[in-house]
Amino acid sequence: MHVEVWSDVVCPWCYLGKRRLESAVAAFARPVEVVWRSFELDPSAPPRRAGTAAEHLAAKYGMTDDQVEASWARLTALAEAEGLEYHLDRTQGGSSFDAHRLVHLARAHGQQDAAVEALFRAYFTETEPTGEPDTLARIGTELGLPAGEVADLLAGDAYADAVRADERQAYGYGIQGVPFFAIDGRYGVSGAQSSELLLQALETAASSALT
Repeated sequence: MHVEVWSDVVCPWCYLGKRRLESAVAAFARPVEVVWRSFELDPSAPPRRAGTAAEHLAAKYGMTDDQVEASWARLTALAEAEGLEYHLDRTQGGSSFDAHRLVHLARAHGQQDAAVEALFRAYFTETEPTGEPDTLARIGTELGLPAGEVADLLAGDAYADAVRADERQAYGYGIQGVPFFAIDGRYGVSGAQSSELLLQALETAASSALT
């Protein structure tokens, strides 16, 4: 079974989706290969966005301060239910393009899932600026990726084409929001659905492959 997941490492729903997919895969009777695909929620963002997370959310969606707080409270509670720790009010938003390039480098070394996990944790739990080179260099080092390759990636444009290819494929599929799960290239599940629904989708795809 092959599952491709389009996500952004600054998307709170995507971190939830990762945990729920992991639960579904653990309960599934067959091996599952998961590949993470790039998707930028804000392709025009600078490495680190000015202003607070609340100010950005309010301006982007026309929300009041109370609405922002209510939304964050709901997301934080959902995260806690999945064993995750969110500090949404302290996140340091910015571009995720270089983070996606680091994920592609990690995949080349068999560390893609670990890289995605580290980036999610750095952004939502440790509230680090994951759009900045110093943060990404440290994460790459902690993953055990070759220091020279990480430095070259951050100084150049390695894997930029791979990120853009993922995004073109997402647009070709009509993906407008993430997370999005593509199962064996035939079944699509949009949003951070429950682990039960994701397991059902895996089972449906497996059954149809036998007919």
